[in-house]
Amino acid sequence: MNLLLQIILYSAASGILALIGALILLGNTKLTKKFSIHLVSFATGTLLAIAFLNLLPEALETAAGESHDVFAWALAGLIAFFLFERIVLKLHFHFHEEDGTHKHPTPVLLLAGDAFHNFIDGAAIAAAFLVNSSLGIVIAIGVALHEVPQEIGDFSIMLHHGWKKSLVFWSNFAIALTAVLGAVMAYIAKSAIEPYLPYLLAFTAGSFIYIAAADLIPEITREKPLDKKSHTAILLLFGVFIVWLFSNFTHGH
Repeated sequence: MNLLLQIILYSAASGILALIGALILLGNTKLTKKFSIHLVSFATGTLLAIAFLNLLPEALETAAGESHDVFAWALAGLIAFFLFERIVLKLHFHFHEEDGTHKHPTPVLLLAGDAFHNFIDGAAIAAAFLVNSSLGIVIAIGVALHEVPQEIGDFSIMLHHGWKKSLVFWSNFAIALTAVLGAVMAYIAKSAIEPYLPYLLAFTAGSFIYIAAADLIPEITREKPLDKKSHTAILLLFGVFIVWLFSNFTHGH
């Protein structure tokens, strides 16, 4: 299959599958409540494994010994996503004066933030495919998995603000396609970005580590019943195992 077509298909699929998964879970409140923490745990394991077992080793291998720069870019990715999240949180009111509850970002702000995030995800998928197709597929899967819990939250917030279900879905569908835009632009500029591919991979690794460590791990380590605590630990390890297994299988072929 043509490389550009692969990049377009996988970047589009990662966003659309996340939307469909969120829609299915959100449509069944009991299912969402029962299994959302399990999905978050599995996504945490996959993101950490992709960062440490795929992205950073690939970045180091293609950087031709410039390991210091690779880890600096991984740190930059982590800090960049921290700052981005802080900026998004600063741009909305945290306090609801009527009932004293905390408010989430407005739907429009959420969509704007998602558009930027998806654009970066698409560029990361394209950068990974430019290294090799197996890495591209792994990154696309990781993007899709960590987007599902986020989309569930976004859908809930938008519905809470009075948006119709059809508008919520189609607006998020359109925003999901910004990943394709990011992927295509990265592919078009491949001759310019190819010397920087190791650093883009490292930057992506830093962003995955931040999402897993700052957003997802706190969610799965909140006070839970004992059975759910064991489930979350097992599923996190299972996520790591699946990525390790897939990585070894693709390297063997």
